Amino acid sequence: MSATTPRPIAFFDMQAQQRLIRGDIDARIARVLDGGRFVQGPEVDELEAKLAAFAGVAHCVGVSSGTDALQIALMAEGVGPGDAVFLPAFTYTATAEVPLVLGATPVFCDVEEGSFNIDFADLERRLALVKAEGRLRPRAVIAVDLYGRPADWPAIEALCAREGMFALDDAAQAFGGRLRGKRLGGWGDAAALSFYPTKTLGCYGDGGAILTDSAERAELYRSLRTHGEGKSRYEVLRTGMNGRLDTIQAAILLAKLPLFEQELAARARVAGWYAAALRGNDAVVAPAAMPGGESAWGIYTVLLPDAGARGRVQAAMQARGVPAAVYYPRPLHHQPAYRDHHAAALRGAPPLPVSEALCGRVLSLPMHPYLTEAEAHRVAEAVLADL
Repeated sequence: MSATTPRPIAFFDMQAQQRLIRGDIDARIARVLDGGRFVQGPEVDELEAKLAAFAGVAHCVGVSSGTDALQIALMAEGVGPGDAVFLPAFTYTATAEVPLVLGATPVFCDVEEGSFNIDFADLERRLALVKAEGRLRPRAVIAVDLYGRPADWPAIEALCAREGMFALDDAAQAFGGRLRGKRLGGWGDAAALSFYPTKTLGCYGDGGAILTDSAERAELYRSLRTHGEGKSRYEVLRTGMNGRLDTIQAAILLAKLPLFEQELAARARVAGWYAAALRGNDAVVAPAAMPGGESAWGIYTVLLPDAGARGRVQAAMQARGVPAAVYYPRPLHHQPAYRDHHAAALRGAPPLPVSEALCGRVLSLPMHPYLTEAEAHRVAEAVLADL
């Protein structure tokens, strides 16, 4: 690279973080190798305690992925055939596939354009339709804190309490965010976390956790993640799964935890730089402020006028060596795996116009704690260059 060529901008930069803590990571992995407890070792217990304390909840149960966190949480509630699980149509596939794996029926709800999260009014409308039809039992709501932005948890909690439904927070993109002063992970009956490498707190493989204040649920989660075992390895109390968190991944997360607060603050600074640089151009809609809420800024996503404008902007960014991504190009109810289930869930289901429109307008920009202000301005200039 010449002296005048700017360095490439990383969409997610895990190497910068690793350079700061590589020695601690190596030492912790060496202790795991020396100790020989590669599954459910002491590092898993230590990590669970520290994550629970960070989130302000009573219990944390480490599991093998964010998807398994969702599945174990629903398994513990006995969710299955004949049950309706309400969730947003605009999110990652894992949120929808888990109810289907358990035999339940996903009921897709529309989202809000401003927050990207589940539209509470549409959730209420589809709940009323399910109850009126009487074919499915309303059992659970999975709300996603998309891109790191909190969903409307006070309203969702109140609805679920009134209707006797399980409230599950899919906080995979949002660990570290807050709502009304309370960390995400502490809302709902339980929260599912992902430690996929690109998350706000990521390991070097797959990993996840379930957070809850319920001792009874936590006990069930620990059993279900280990084949449904009881007090001994060969006492099987229920049908479970193999969903444990590897000790080495727990060790890596323990090395990363001391940086977590400062990285969340750095993400917020990057978001502020983007907002300032993009301000004044009506063709780009930056994420709106959230009164009472703090995003974890897992992903920074803007809205462009339409798919054509997005295509031009993304091509212009690529030509300038600036990466961008689309999360997500197709709503879940249009996915081949879910179309028939969507049609069967509600007869004459209302449309999902916001979810469909967002798929043609969203564009995600580089976001990680080690972006510089100059790099953020370079990204913003690339976004605006062809508008």
